[in-house]
Amino acid sequence: METYDALLASITAAPGQDSRTMIDPATGTAVGEAPVHTLEDLERAITAAQAAQPGWAALGHDPRSAALLKAADAVERSAEELARLLSREQGKPLNGPNARFEVGACAAWLRAAATTPLTPETVVDDGETYAELHYKPIGVVGAIGPWNWPMMITVWQLAPALRMGNAVVVKPSEYTPLSVLALVKVLNEELPEGLLTAVSGGRDVGEALAGHPAIGKIMFTGSTATGKAIIKSSADTVKRLTLELGGNDAGIVLHDADPKTIAQDLFWGAFINTGQTCAALKRLYVHTDIYDAVCSELTAVAAATPMGNGLDEDNVLGPLQNQAQYDIVAGLVEAARDSGAKILIGGNPDTTRPGHFYPTTLVADIDNNNPLVAEEQFGPALPIIRYTTVDEAVAMANALDVGLGASVWSPNLTEARKVAARLDAGTVWINKHGAVDPRVPFGGAKQSGYGLEFGVEGLKALGVPQVING
Repeated sequence: METYDALLASITAAPGQDSRTMIDPATGTAVGEAPVHTLEDLERAITAAQAAQPGWAALGHDPRSAALLKAADAVERSAEELARLLSREQGKPLNGPNARFEVGACAAWLRAAATTPLTPETVVDDGETYAELHYKPIGVVGAIGPWNWPMMITVWQLAPALRMGNAVVVKPSEYTPLSVLALVKVLNEELPEGLLTAVSGGRDVGEALAGHPAIGKIMFTGSTATGKAIIKSSADTVKRLTLELGGNDAGIVLHDADPKTIAQDLFWGAFINTGQTCAALKRLYVHTDIYDAVCSELTAVAAATPMGNGLDEDNVLGPLQNQAQYDIVAGLVEAARDSGAKILIGGNPDTTRPGHFYPTTLVADIDNNNPLVAEEQFGPALPIIRYTTVDEAVAMANALDVGLGASVWSPNLTEARKVAARLDAGTVWINKHGAVDPRVPFGGAKQSGYGLEFGVEGLKALGVPQVING
């Protein structure tokens, strides 16, 4: 285990190497110099991956799983150093469902990928025909990750890929490269040389990775627009794709829910990682009978939840990661205010304060067509929309062209599940939102992407199906 300073120094750009200064979004101070890798660096990484992959694949599932379990141990040995770097570069606090939570999730998902059983499936055995379904390695997988959960989502991509016998080349977001470089360095303490490489380049590197003929599959989490570009660039080589794209998740609170009971879970469903989560609750539909009470309870939770520098142990909400995202959130809230919507709390950023802090904001009495509702805000601002009938709520929830997650809130599980079945989303949670589980498949509907991650289905998605018939 290295100290924080030693870990940061080991991934910092070398003298004379092109670099980018990474800025702490809470303070505006420098975190470190991230290397800016080139297309030549990408080629070297892919060549090394191609050389390492056949031997890794030949090991079989059990030795590969054992290596992943050791990699999980390595993450835990360096957990505090990784969490501190993540907090400084991404902005999320150490505590709450944030930096320490994210690093812990990395270890948990590595272990889940290592221990999920996957055996050949007998498809037909009727005395005349015998057919088995197997999954073989793809080869080299490209993993392109986001800036909001840079370590955890990278592990979601690479852990099943490695378990299935593939090599992986990771392209981190330009906003959070140090976090991913550090994670990969720690993982490589327990993995064969060349099998896993992070290439911290610009958009040109991402585009080259997505279109490279040696890459058999792309795992991508990010915007729908970038996902569409990856689909186009992958066509010439018929790459396999798993795409987890933009969402604008709806939550429906039924008339019989208890506002006080659900307030905390509603709040964290929306404001986990300060709202910077693809599957966060971003539109809340509340029955008119309890609308005012839900607004009141949520406002009380928001007022009591501290926001500030992530290295302060008391804070559980942090800044927006970058200025561009801050501007999006601020613009949408101002548009809502100008339309006559009611700001229950927040909406008044302190522009003299350093960092990209936007206050926790709840917006009531807002029209469903308002941009704050119709567009993904990806930040700490939640619109709360009143409805009268369940049919009305379902129609509004389903009206958009995205469908990553959704939720229904009610003590009547039978009725909640009936409503859930009517929603166009890849996952619908009951009385919670965004609670992913490494055992449970996760993926989007409509323009929120396609392909499944996690569990057995997630492993299968990182293999090439082969039927042996006879």
